[in-house]
Amino acid sequence: MANLDEPLHKVLGDKTAKVLAKGLDLHTVGDLLHHYPRRYAHRGELTPLNELEDGEHVTVMAEVVKVQGRSLTRSPGYVLEITVTDGTGELKLSFFGRKGSYVPERDLSPGTRALFAGKISSYAMRNGRVQRQLAHPQYKVVAARDAAAAAQEWADEIIPIYPTTKGLDIDAIGKSVGLLLDQLDLGPDPVPGELLRRRGMIGLTEAYEGIHRPADWEELGRARRRLKWDEAFVLQIALAQRRLAAAALPAKPRPRVPGGILDAFDERLPFDLTDGQRQVGEEVAADLSHEHPMHRLLQGDVGAGKTVVALRAMLQVVDGGGQAALLAPTEVLAQQHHRSITGMLGELAQAGQIGGAEQATRVALLTGSQGAKARKAALLDVASGSAGIVVGTHALLQDHVQFADLGLVVVDEQHRFGVEQRDALREKVAGGRPHVLVMTATPIPRTVAMTVFGDLETSVLGQLPAGRSAIQTHVVPPERPAFLARTWERIKEEAAQGRQIYIVCPRIGEREGDEGDVPAAADGEDGPRRSPLGIMELLPRLEEELLAGLRIGVLHGKLHPDEKDAVMRRFGDGELDVLLATTVIEVGVDVPNATVMVIMDADRFGVSQLHQLRGRVGRGSLHGLCLLVTDAEPGSKARERLDAVASTTDGFRLSRLDLEQRREGDVLGAAQAGRSSSLRLLTLQRDEDVIHDARAEATALVEADPELRGHPALAAELAVLLDEERAEYLEKA
Repeated sequence: MANLDEPLHKVLGDKTAKVLAKGLDLHTVGDLLHHYPRRYAHRGELTPLNELEDGEHVTVMAEVVKVQGRSLTRSPGYVLEITVTDGTGELKLSFFGRKGSYVPERDLSPGTRALFAGKISSYAMRNGRVQRQLAHPQYKVVAARDAAAAAQEWADEIIPIYPTTKGLDIDAIGKSVGLLLDQLDLGPDPVPGELLRRRGMIGLTEAYEGIHRPADWEELGRARRRLKWDEAFVLQIALAQRRLAAAALPAKPRPRVPGGILDAFDERLPFDLTDGQRQVGEEVAADLSHEHPMHRLLQGDVGAGKTVVALRAMLQVVDGGGQAALLAPTEVLAQQHHRSITGMLGELAQAGQIGGAEQATRVALLTGSQGAKARKAALLDVASGSAGIVVGTHALLQDHVQFADLGLVVVDEQHRFGVEQRDALREKVAGGRPHVLVMTATPIPRTVAMTVFGDLETSVLGQLPAGRSAIQTHVVPPERPAFLARTWERIKEEAAQGRQIYIVCPRIGEREGDEGDVPAAADGEDGPRRSPLGIMELLPRLEEELLAGLRIGVLHGKLHPDEKDAVMRRFGDGELDVLLATTVIEVGVDVPNATVMVIMDADRFGVSQLHQLRGRVGRGSLHGLCLLVTDAEPGSKARERLDAVASTTDGFRLSRLDLEQRREGDVLGAAQAGRSSSLRLLTLQRDEDVIHDARAEATALVEADPELRGHPALAAELAVLLDEERAEYLEKA
């Protein structure tokens, strides 16, 4: 008998095991059993020989009338040719190889009746006639008395189609799996029997049999349901344990202090908070009051007002005597946050300065390219605790950055930071953990939030603040050249009314090989494409021809930080009409007077990127316009993606589309989308109900038995899922 940990060479022999290890990275019985068929086929209905067409996959029943072998004249080898008939016509079966090596020569003698399945092809004979044939067909000899029943049974049989490798065909993989199934000894089922009975699911041995050798489609469905459940359930067990462990960690409580800076800030707000901002604010405030660290994901569509929620949380911590750090992925965004926060706080950010409020703090900015004097002053403010709020990039993570009392870490655009980077900031707290608020403006489907972010509590801001305007989005396609000409005219019209415009290109284009933020693709998803447009290539045309007379600024990631800041200040102050940029403006940039976003080579960007860029306009009382310029032809995948973005401003709908296109990636590791995945059958976009139910069951089980002492088989299954690398990832995440 074989268990899941058994090496394959002990069951299948060294030769087959080596091919499986080298070609498919399969080493144990469990590895091969989890190498599920990628699809299933069945031979289908019988086809009369006189109705066969080239390229068809057919199943025929016929009688052998002639068997003939001959040597090939132009190459060494031998072909066995068998002619069959069903009374409506004749068909040639061809088997190529070495003389005497064919079982068909023994099985298929004249007069034998059999079923044959394969793909019809044809070749020209010397006399000019076209001969249809089946090359190397599958076949099954049937007795005349039960031919009809055997034909139906064989035609209906479900055939697993496995991902294969060189030196091992689909049939060989199927036979290897069959050998394992015949000797399989799984031991206790990892999923509790009571849970299986309550949810009406089959046992694990039956599931493996049903996924690899299903007798019918119903059995296959039952097997897939059980194995999907296992993937979701074990993953949710891991995340439930993480949530429970996080709740046990110590953190200094930071309850709201009446009459503090937060109250003063709320009084001076020039607008009313939305219902969503109030509700999420209460959730965050309650979390900060606990003696264990907050771990909360704050997601909201572009412009939903996440920054105000985060600032109010930071002020609550400052009122409680602590400091808050806001970690931003780029210097442009860090500087934008610093300007925005100091602007919203006004005199509340001027502690110790003339004109500062009686109750106030300071807001420090720390980036990697600051001047020595400014950096030294900021470090001193942070270390002494004078700066209650610290905004920065990766520079905050460096060892020499010391906090007086770090109470809250706010991570903006979480997906842009590695686990190690976020962990480094949390380690700056002595004797406990800081509260953590993770923000993202990329809407996340509920299933992803329950898996990738399953150890975080989730808050959603689904309501836009009052005053935000609608954004219209249009594709500017290659078949309508007048649309592109009209784009430049529209920009000049907007500028004439005192409004401002963004133009975004995929790369910088200063020199060959400089691809900026979005890589060039010589061969895209829809065929060969030209190199993407760079901002330095477009700039001369804009200045000299297309937008002559307008004030144009340039912004990209390779500018010195002081230059970036100066350009953004000029654009924010209305001194520039047009900002020509790469995707450094994707998040956080807030200029209410900007009304038009033109994205060149829009098909080079992902769905979420396009949605983020579009969110830079319509941020005030003026309506926004987003124009997606593309060379993608109608009907292409790239064009369908752009049409989808143009059809809706609902970020959550678009996030589902983005997930479908990118696939899940490894939900327990650092792999990016579409690469290695812990999920084999479970799909995040289609199995929301399974994941939701598995989360509920896992949470209840872990709360009752945190160490899984009463469920040793489940604990063993969890240990397999959480190898050392993934366990470390979860520990830090």
